[in-house]
Amino acid sequence: MTAVTDLVAEAAALDAADPLAHKRNSFDLDQEIAYFDGNSLGAPPKQVAERVASVVREEWGGRLIRSWSEGWWEAPARVGERIAPLVGAAPGQVVVADSTSVNLFKALVAATRLKPGRDEILVDADTFPTDGYIADEVAGLTGRTVRRVVAEDMPGEVSERTAVALLNHVDYVTGRAHDLPALTEALHRAGALALWDLCHSVGALPVELDAAGVDLAVGCTYKFLNGGPGAPAFLYVATKWLDRFEQPLAGWAGDRDPFAMRGAYEAHAGIERGRSGTPDILSLLALDAALDVWDGVDRALLREKGLALGEFFFRCADELLDGARILTPRGNDRGHQISVVDDDAAKTMAALIERGVIGDFRPPNVLRFGLAPLYTTYGEVLRAVTTLQELRSRNNEFHSGIDGK
Repeated sequence: MTAVTDLVAEAAALDAADPLAHKRNSFDLDQEIAYFDGNSLGAPPKQVAERVASVVREEWGGRLIRSWSEGWWEAPARVGERIAPLVGAAPGQVVVADSTSVNLFKALVAATRLKPGRDEILVDADTFPTDGYIADEVAGLTGRTVRRVVAEDMPGEVSERTAVALLNHVDYVTGRAHDLPALTEALHRAGALALWDLCHSVGALPVELDAAGVDLAVGCTYKFLNGGPGAPAFLYVATKWLDRFEQPLAGWAGDRDPFAMRGAYEAHAGIERGRSGTPDILSLLALDAALDVWDGVDRALLREKGLALGEFFFRCADELLDGARILTPRGNDRGHQISVVDDDAAKTMAALIERGVIGDFRPPNVLRFGLAPLYTTYGEVLRAVTTLQELRSRNNEFHSGIDGK
């Protein structure tokens, strides 16, 4: 009990001193719930509902088709410019369009075209499944082969055969963060391109694509960026490749003059060549509104709090969860997620959710707790660990009773 009392006091002190604490008031969150699934679906910023209602009533309902020429058509590039600072990109390199999977397909095919003499695609062996699926399909369509390699081993595995390597910045199961600048440099030494999946890092870790010389990147916007379910993804193409970026989904939205209705496609001169079809305006403008919560946020503070939340989780687990196995690294080589091994992860997470602690699990045995610095509190971290402790104690008592019969 003493340990819990001390941790309660520590959590309260940390929350009182948190320079980002005021940001929590920007979100619609049930105060009875401790939400730890922002690494899968971010919480809604308060202004989003009003913005979407306004788009429906005034722009769609009031202006009807006129809204396309009053800001809708330019929204993918405009919202991309808002994301650019969050990934360390200068203007003109980020566009919001389609889904992560679609953008991966575009980027991988374009990469093979940028490196025509190379017949291999390297893929992070522990990648999120869709990345591997897309890579396999691209290889089949372009006559390349896919080789799966552990991210840390890529410097020794990349060769003159490698056109591009596809890596995840943060591992979705363990929460481990890979060294984006060092791995990008190693790929470049071999003449290969670096394509990064930022789904689990954008809005959590500082990302500096330009400074690291990254060639291509994709990312979703419904996790730490809080864009809402099914929010469109983004595509980054480094300026040096833009005029040679030939993506395979040459739809009208990526044409240099889409309303000219010519018979032959001519790519847009800039990042809008990454677009394909008509944008999903309702989701896109919901995302635009959600991005307001990032105004004035110091990314260094964001990272500092994310790491501190993780440190507090580790400390609580060490005190209260005897023998707990945590997959997430304890150093700075991690994202804002803690992954705990549990033999019956699905059942345990269901029980946690029933008690108001919402995280998720990944088969077969990993509980995931996402730490979104804009709204997660230290008190909630303690609640998650104490609730898990309670469940484990009950489970141990249950099995002790069975063994004693």
